[in-house]
Amino acid sequence: MHDKSRGFTLIELMVAMAISGVVLAGIYTTYQAQQESYIVQEQASAMQQNIRAAMYHLEKDIRMAGYDPTNNLGPKFLIANSFELQIQMDLNENGTVLGSGTDPNERARYKLTNDGNDDGIADGSPCRLGKEIWGGGLQSVAENIDALNFVYLDRDGAVTAVRADIRAVRVTIVARAARFERGYVNNTQYFNQNPDGAEVILPSQGDNFRRKRLSVHIDCRNMGM
Repeated sequence: MHDKSRGFTLIELMVAMAISGVVLAGIYTTYQAQQESYIVQEQASAMQQNIRAAMYHLEKDIRMAGYDPTNNLGPKFLIANSFELQIQMDLNENGTVLGSGTDPNERARYKLTNDGNDDGIADGSPCRLGKEIWGGGLQSVAENIDALNFVYLDRDGAVTAVRADIRAVRVTIVARAARFERGYVNNTQYFNQNPDGAEVILPSQGDNFRRKRLSVHIDCRNMGM
């Protein structure tokens, strides 16, 4: 009796392999797209948390600038530049910032840790927001900060360069994602919030990093009292 059973022909094998290849390629493409989407979302979330952490430190200290229950403090703003700020406050209410028993947090300075040319833009990586207390040097309080900008306002809301007239500060921060994103190009310019007209604080970088800008108006509630 003739056995009619037989295996696959070469053509059938090639067709099956081609179909399998298409299916596998589709599965891989879908997986890769989902993975990249997940990474982008994760980076965006980390960037959001980072910029909020940076602003938290700045808001907390600037709101307390000039706290002086004994009226012995002297200057409240020691430095008030667009790229750097230094304030003092008598937190332990002992009538001095420099005397014995002083809280080291009574004098706070903020600047980017690697802004050598004082333009408010980080000079490469790592780019961090730095805080100095009591002469200890700038210590990192937030990672991946590309730009930092301060605008100082008087009681009428006008921009002022007179430290004694400062009643509010507008702080603008630009944070950067920790990792570059393949296929993405960032050509955005980032501006501050200035009543005299917005200024570019971070020109277009033309790189593959996503960024986020956060600008906050902070009233110095202890100034002018």
